[in-house]
Amino acid sequence: MKQVPNYGCSEDEIAHYNCHKINSRIEINGDLSKPEWSNAVKSGRFVDMVTGEPGLYDTRSAALWDDENLYIAFWAEEPFVSATQKERDAVVFLENDLEVFIDGGDCYYELEVNALNTVYEVFFVWKDAYTRGSRFDVPTFDVYKEKSLTFGGDYDRTGASFWWGRHPRGLRWAFLDYDMDGLQTAVKVDGKINDATHIDKGWTLEIAIPWKSMKWLANGRSLPPLPGDVWRIFFGRFQKMTASGLEIQPHPAWVLNKHGVYDTHIPECFTYVHLVDNNLKIG
Repeated sequence: MKQVPNYGCSEDEIAHYNCHKINSRIEINGDLSKPEWSNAVKSGRFVDMVTGEPGLYDTRSAALWDDENLYIAFWAEEPFVSATQKERDAVVFLENDLEVFIDGGDCYYELEVNALNTVYEVFFVWKDAYTRGSRFDVPTFDVYKEKSLTFGGDYDRTGASFWWGRHPRGLRWAFLDYDMDGLQTAVKVDGKINDATHIDKGWTLEIAIPWKSMKWLANGRSLPPLPGDVWRIFFGRFQKMTASGLEIQPHPAWVLNKHGVYDTHIPECFTYVHLVDNNLKIG
């Protein structure tokens, strides 16, 4: 893996999270009142991605694991829950969404879900790691596919970063038609979605990702993982907001730990997730 300096955040600004192991599988239905999540270690309130100040709406996450799956949960406060995009892989972050990125060293995976449980997935391979004969030179990551594009990073529109982005490592290949095998997501809305006359409490998201489907992200780690393994995972939220009828741009972005710049695509700033082997007490 090509080493690059941290871009945007300093090492002491990156959060560490202990992800506890559980003895039984979780039914993925969006209901986070089940004992597993009631006893899980919940994150602190998400912060602004650039400044690190507390987000306007309360957002928190938690993660658990067993030998089959990585489980992730989100609690999102939102007085007017809204979502309109229903098509798989629609660009849901243009409205409101919750997001997970998982780093794999020379690659990373992006998952976004809105309050209608519409899923958006992309798999990224750093261009300097994609060479003929490399482990990514396989049909799964065929750059001649219609939905394979180069990508420079978030919110780069002018100057020297227009084509290449601002990350020191440069461009990535983005595979838009990638689907994580066995992925499960479920949403539960506490309110009335898309009804501005009703004040809602918010929505929750529950995710299960099979370890066996994360071979491209393992980067030398065991699958299923071993206690003590560390993964780098981004937990975030984008929120479409308007003032006086005008949409606020860029959309507020709230994350578990700050990035220092408006860019989610910085694996060096993803949270350290430590897989803890002392089984979580349920009930």
